[in-house]
Amino acid sequence: MEQKKIFILAGHPNPGETLNRSIVESYAEGARESGHEVRATHLGNLKFDPILHKGYKEIQALEPDLIKVQEDMKWADHIVIAYPNWWCTMPALLKGLFDRMLLPGFAFRFEKEKTYTWQKLLKGKTARLIVTMDTPRFFDRLFFGDNTNELRKGILGFSGVGPVRVTKICGIKRFSPEQIKAHLARIRRMGTNAA
Repeated sequence: MEQKKIFILAGHPNPGETLNRSIVESYAEGARESGHEVRATHLGNLKFDPILHKGYKEIQALEPDLIKVQEDMKWADHIVIAYPNWWCTMPALLKGLFDRMLLPGFAFRFEKEKTYTWQKLLKGKTARLIVTMDTPRFFDRLFFGDNTNELRKGILGFSGVGPVRVTKICGIKRFSPEQIKAHLARIRRMGTNAA
């Protein structure tokens, strides 16, 4: 199996013990056991202003933690982001991270001569989104549709990352300890295969 460089981002704003943190740790353990290189970051431990105050009219200087995340994304062959689904999207702090660091010149570059085209500067990388939610799978699909489009297509796809695979872990509110253990074992196998 080809050895990969994997960057894992725990996208829960709580720096303490969460299911998302356990997911990231399980994935990382599996990946390391198979000889993949792993760098992991927890959103709740990062220090940065999540608001892009003036859009792209005036680029804010990036805090050291955002520069480090950029470096890790550039370094990686495969990006894994685990986050909770809140109100059909990612937590605001995670969106703020992307707003601030996925800048022109890093993630994309618009072509001046052509109106609607751009260079995808993160091309050649793959990704896995692992999304946790209280909503049962059937209701999630029936009432909300695909709530990963913003990150899967609008952010990572726009920047050239692909394919972006999605794993949804639904109905977590009612999980027994055995069910959680089974899901973490499945995530660990994904890490083993860098999938």
